[in-house]
Amino acid sequence: MLHPTSGCADARSATAPCSRCDLLVGLDGVHVEHVDRREDVLVVTVSSPAAPTGCPACGVIAVGRGRRRRVLHDVPSVTRVRIVWRQRVWRCTDDACSKKTFVEQLPSMVAARGSITQRTTAWAVGQLRREHATVHGLARQLSTSWKTVWRAIEPELVRLAADESRFENVTTLGVDEHVWHHVDPRKRGPKALTGMVDLTRDAKGRTRARLLDLVPGRSGAVYKVWLDERGDAFREGVKIAALDPFAGYKTAIDDKLQDAVAVLDAFHVVKPGTAAVDEVRRRVQQDTLGHRGRKGDPLYGIQTILRAGEENLTDKQSARLHAAVEADPAHDEVFVAWQCAQLLRSAYHQKNLADGRRIAQRVVDTFHTCPIPEIARLGRTLRRWKDAFLAYFTTGRSSNGGTEAVNGIIELHRRLARGFRNRENYRLRMLLAAGGLTP
Repeated sequence: MLHPTSGCADARSATAPCSRCDLLVGLDGVHVEHVDRREDVLVVTVSSPAAPTGCPACGVIAVGRGRRRRVLHDVPSVTRVRIVWRQRVWRCTDDACSKKTFVEQLPSMVAARGSITQRTTAWAVGQLRREHATVHGLARQLSTSWKTVWRAIEPELVRLAADESRFENVTTLGVDEHVWHHVDPRKRGPKALTGMVDLTRDAKGRTRARLLDLVPGRSGAVYKVWLDERGDAFREGVKIAALDPFAGYKTAIDDKLQDAVAVLDAFHVVKPGTAAVDEVRRRVQQDTLGHRGRKGDPLYGIQTILRAGEENLTDKQSARLHAAVEADPAHDEVFVAWQCAQLLRSAYHQKNLADGRRIAQRVVDTFHTCPIPEIARLGRTLRRWKDAFLAYFTTGRSSNGGTEAVNGIIELHRRLARGFRNRENYRLRMLLAAGGLTP
């Protein structure tokens, strides 16, 4: 039978609930006075044990002036939970003290002037990090407002973001940019943010990508400033720097990470090869028929086949490819471009890295001399990025793929939140979601 006051079957009196209630509520420094079950909320009344208390201003032992009720939001279980804290009020007995009256504080339970318990804050941070929750959704579960929840969470995220230890032991660094808003930059600042990602491999050789920071702007200067702020120890620890083919980031790596090997991302090498084949196909289409591809045109019918890997083609697709090439002697140019793109792609599919590097070296040495202008242009680009291109095969297949995965997480959380208006809030949320903070 439940006790009418405490709601506990083991209670011995209305004024002294059992020790099990204190254990279940799980709040340090208080004991349970009363538990009230209602239809949609569980109200737990708590108070701290009596103890001599000194004035925080002068240290004189204060005298009690009663209590006041302070309602706190707690972690929801099967229903909403409210903690009613009977907070003690004290008066300083020293007439010369300016403090006069003050109230007790229990930082382990709730922050000063806060309305959300500390364990609820920890729960909310975990929900944002692991369950892809939104602040608005958490506020709905707690029956409070977005601002109330964010005011409780933000100080914890700021503290974690300021911890420089999260930059330790970074040996592989990735960099990429993304657009975080689509409004007038005069209202919200630069649209592009540069993101730095830790791509260091673990003991088993697996990459556990995590976002290190987001800074406004997209330029080599932005990257240089961020690297300068990290200090000499961080820069000396970075041995591999992965990037997309953007000269600004490459310049920053050369200037600030002299001991690091720059590695060009594999996707951003293969993609231009496929794009070059598309350009050749469109040019030949115009030269031979005088119009863009239409249904029934041989080259138009194989446009998707030209983007696939040769080893993935079915017999039917291979037959369609060769039939389209043989339809006109001018189509041989498209076929040669496709073979060049397949050769470039095959370098990354070799099981033996030495074999892949030999193919990549052959691409660098020959593509720029190709009579097909689109392939020659691709060859000149790869020659400019030769060292970063070939570094893929000497760094154990390092790439910027983990950075792209982090960008995917960022895009997911931006959609969940229906966009952001405050860049610092955006930065903190994305650092939490993409593993940059360790709650």
